Amino acid sequence: MRNIITTISILAMIITSSCTIKEKADLVIINGKVLTIDEANPAAEAIAIKGEAIIAVGSTKEISGLIQKNHTKVIDAGRRLVIPGFNDAHVHFGPLDPDYVELRYTTDPSTITEKVRIQVAKSKPGELIEGGHWDHEMFTDRNWPTKELIDKVSPDNPVILHRSDGHSLLVNSYILKASGITRNTPDPFGGEIQRYPLTGEPTGILKENSMNLIKTGETKKVRTAEEKATSIWQGYLLALKEAREVGVTSLQIPGNADFEAYEKLQKEGLLTSRIDIGKSLTGDTSSLKQYIELEKKYPKGKNWIRFGYLKSFIDGSMGSGTALMFEPFLDNPGTSGIAMWAYEDFENAVITADKYGFQIGVHAIGDKGDNWVLNAFEKVQKVNGKHDSRHRIEHAQTLIPEDIPRFAQLGVIASMQPTHCITDKRFCEKRIGPERSKGAYAWKSLANAGAILAFGTDYQVEPLNPMEGLYASVTRKDRLGEEGEGWYPEQKITMEEAIRYYTLGSAYAQFMENRKGMIKPGYLADIVITDKDLLTIPENEIMKTKIDYTITGGKIVYSSGK
Repeated sequence: MRNIITTISILAMIITSSCTIKEKADLVIINGKVLTIDEANPAAEAIAIKGEAIIAVGSTKEISGLIQKNHTKVIDAGRRLVIPGFNDAHVHFGPLDPDYVELRYTTDPSTITEKVRIQVAKSKPGELIEGGHWDHEMFTDRNWPTKELIDKVSPDNPVILHRSDGHSLLVNSYILKASGITRNTPDPFGGEIQRYPLTGEPTGILKENSMNLIKTGETKKVRTAEEKATSIWQGYLLALKEAREVGVTSLQIPGNADFEAYEKLQKEGLLTSRIDIGKSLTGDTSSLKQYIELEKKYPKGKNWIRFGYLKSFIDGSMGSGTALMFEPFLDNPGTSGIAMWAYEDFENAVITADKYGFQIGVHAIGDKGDNWVLNAFEKVQKVNGKHDSRHRIEHAQTLIPEDIPRFAQLGVIASMQPTHCITDKRFCEKRIGPERSKGAYAWKSLANAGAILAFGTDYQVEPLNPMEGLYASVTRKDRLGEEGEGWYPEQKITMEEAIRYYTLGSAYAQFMENRKGMIKPGYLADIVITDKDLLTIPENEIMKTKIDYTITGGKIVYSSGK
């Protein structure tokens, strides 16, 4: 009997020993302050990675046992903050143009004239001059710019300058003439040609669908096809460089983007952020059938390049005064915004797309616009039945109180961009007053009501840097800082909550919460290390925080030391 017991004990020791043999890591991070976003194991010191995946999370002592000499790369975090990689849930990402006339944060309109003049001097007659990110609410006079601002320096070139929100353009007379836009041109459905009150002549501002009237009238081919291809390729590399330098390891692109370009980047080992690419929502079933084939090629089961959601617009923007509201704008009582669809057509398109199994994300800014989208999603469930659709409202900027609990009730994701709050708060009350503004950027109310939030930036409408979004989330203050508790401070959230929505929330929005968005064994090794502790630093240090390491799929794709 003793021999049998001894034999069993030996076997048990062998089994136990074999179970504790640990796989050696390719990369480990030690001595960190790890915020895992995993409720079962919220904090740790160290992480072990093999291939693309996390294999262990624990203490530095535990993880050090997975280091293999001459094989494992070791990052000593030195008590720096370690968090999941940022997942931008709404980003207009693509190749950057080095010739783009950058007008972000312009306060003096004469700066626009000068920057266009400089670009025209570098260009040939007939070559398109394009730029943007201007915001007239930042101008000292807060007036809309007009074509006269640029006509005098661009008589022989088409000029298109996008407003920061992408819902309005400033064009010069060259463009208006080439496009046949005159005082007699009617406003298209869902669009507005801004006009001088006395003459009815176009001012050069085109809003929403009126932008589709543009013909550039380009007369010169500036570059060969090969030169253009090289420029676009370099533009992708510049964009990906910007993303990894600010810790963005995943990008969810609404609308259209080039699948093949990202495939080529991946094949060449140059893709450093994961990509979801969507398409435009349409009621045309032939288009939906094409999308089905595309989704088969880039399925949700993949980790790098995937088909995303179908995107549509229900309205415009707060900045352009085209958001769809129940009541008129206070500063322009003649309008309550612009609807991009007749409601019945929109509802039918959403029902059809849902029936085909697509996830749908709809841009909605105004309280009526958001209400319409929620109504359509509710109708979808009545017609098609309830399933794990994870439909989204992109922005969800202004909500009536009754609509806030409907997000959780309907399983609709609030895909929001915190920096819109600190950009738009400068003029939001001027547009819609303090009472309606209480429902603007209502992160805390949505979360308290059980909604899933997914954070992003709406880049290039706003900067890509997540630090600005984190700052906005916890302060609701101007970027330059201000006294007090912030704008409607009851909607502020904690830093940990903001990081969660920017990582796990965004992963949930793309059906990837089971393998991304947390620092957890078995999850994809998308991780960033910051140079400051976001959880403890004063609010005026948040936007100064830099990324020291960006790791995507277990590879160090950015290090501040390089």
